[in-house]
Amino acid sequence: MTGSRESSTDRLDYDVIIIGAGLSGMYQLYRLRELGLKVRVFETGTGVGGTWYWNRYPGARFDSESYSYGYSFSKELLQEWEWSEHFAGQPETLRYCNFVADKFDLRRDIQFESRVASAIYQDATRSWAITLDNGTRHSCRFLVTAIGPLSTPTLPRVEGIERFKGQSFHTARWPKEKVDFAGKRVAVIGTGATGIQTIQTIASEVGHLTVFQRTANWAAPLHNGKIDAETQAKIKAGYGEIFRRCQETFACFVHTPDPRGAFEVSDAEREAFYEKLYGERGFGIWQGNFKDILIDRKANATISDFVARKIRERVRDPVVADRLIPKNHGFGTRRLPLETFYYEVYNRDNVDLIDISETPIERITPEGIKTSEREFAFDIIIYATGFDAITGSFDKIDFRGANGALLKDKWRRGPETYLGLMVDGFPNMMMLMGPHTALGNIPRSIEYSVDWVTGLITFATERGLTFLDATPAGTAAWTDHVKALGVGLLSNEVNSWMTGINSNVEGKQTRIVARYSGSAPAYRAKCDEVAANGYDELRLA
Repeated sequence: MTGSRESSTDRLDYDVIIIGAGLSGMYQLYRLRELGLKVRVFETGTGVGGTWYWNRYPGARFDSESYSYGYSFSKELLQEWEWSEHFAGQPETLRYCNFVADKFDLRRDIQFESRVASAIYQDATRSWAITLDNGTRHSCRFLVTAIGPLSTPTLPRVEGIERFKGQSFHTARWPKEKVDFAGKRVAVIGTGATGIQTIQTIASEVGHLTVFQRTANWAAPLHNGKIDAETQAKIKAGYGEIFRRCQETFACFVHTPDPRGAFEVSDAEREAFYEKLYGERGFGIWQGNFKDILIDRKANATISDFVARKIRERVRDPVVADRLIPKNHGFGTRRLPLETFYYEVYNRDNVDLIDISETPIERITPEGIKTSEREFAFDIIIYATGFDAITGSFDKIDFRGANGALLKDKWRRGPETYLGLMVDGFPNMMMLMGPHTALGNIPRSIEYSVDWVTGLITFATERGLTFLDATPAGTAAWTDHVKALGVGLLSNEVNSWMTGINSNVEGKQTRIVARYSGSAPAYRAKCDEVAANGYDELRLA
């Protein structure tokens, strides 16, 4: 259905409200506009981009190849935009988001500086009442959440944060103005992906850098580089093949697991294979490795030992090197940070590493940080302490479904979803990149989820349906399926954001299965089957 049409009901402000103007929300707006629907997007920030709007910290960049990351829906867009690097940095990615918003005139339907405080289903009218934090109310038939799996930052649970006299910021709430590091005493708390990117970028700028490591993380070389004119032409000519490849692979990356097991080759062949992967760009060493390294402890030990040797080769001080090598999880069992000379940072005279599992942080003081051993004075403290992942962005909004049921209550023991896209008892609400969705290369997953939601809304509007809801049985079956897929994965035995663990959030110290861990093609096949069968697994009216 194309062209203009009247609103599905004159009593509602909008046909669809979308929460969030990141990559998900922008594409969902574009697709729903094609249906001629009246759509409004509410975005907390002052601009589009989501992740790439908020995460302005030094060194922020893709870990997926740029040309596999951008939108694929417009051939014209693909030919007009040129990525300058194989893994684009945040400033370039934010320019890309704004370029897309300009090209498709998206901003006219986006209301910025508008944080959604509550979303409450209205049983009598089969609609949603949306209240912003300024008290204004809006109504819609369908609600689409595009709030992101990593969009609610968390600070460490230590006293005194607000009393620090210097500059301090979370990496995901970085100031828009440039931060001057010259000659400054700087602390970074956290050595996950954002911490690693920040540390390796600012180490040469600061007077002195002290890194407070909460959990050692495995990391592998990014091997980024500029894209020359010849390569640019090949990329533009090969987009069809690039996106076909992403459709076929396990997690929508350009890499997919090697069909061999780690012990199906000789020791020498295995070592040579690891050397090859370590020297290549991107996620190949994680996503293109032997098929059993993420499910077999002995196989995982071979790659963990290999990368540990690399760390010891790159870090001169053996005590520091040992501190940087994880002891509580195997390589790739948490989402793998990619780095550029990160380990060499610890060879600098102006960088110290503090392991807070050995000497915990007791409090933040007006002058700096007090550990169990000593007090440090700092001019700047950077919190690279991660996110209340996957469900955290839902917890920040008061979602209430049919009969006033609270989403928080329904998910108290872990998320329960239907296809990762809907929740029974929350009619007419669809989630993009929510729990139990195939994540992987995020924009590839985004485009599929948006297209599926668009198909469902098209089906509803063409038939005059005003009520779409998952069934309790369907939700239970999908949730059980997702849990079953996680059995045997080493990653589900590890505390990480992918298992819902966050020591900085009350009540999130128990592991849950928060993500779909099967293959992306299998996920799409199931969702496609539901659509092909006329959504007969849903309650429709």
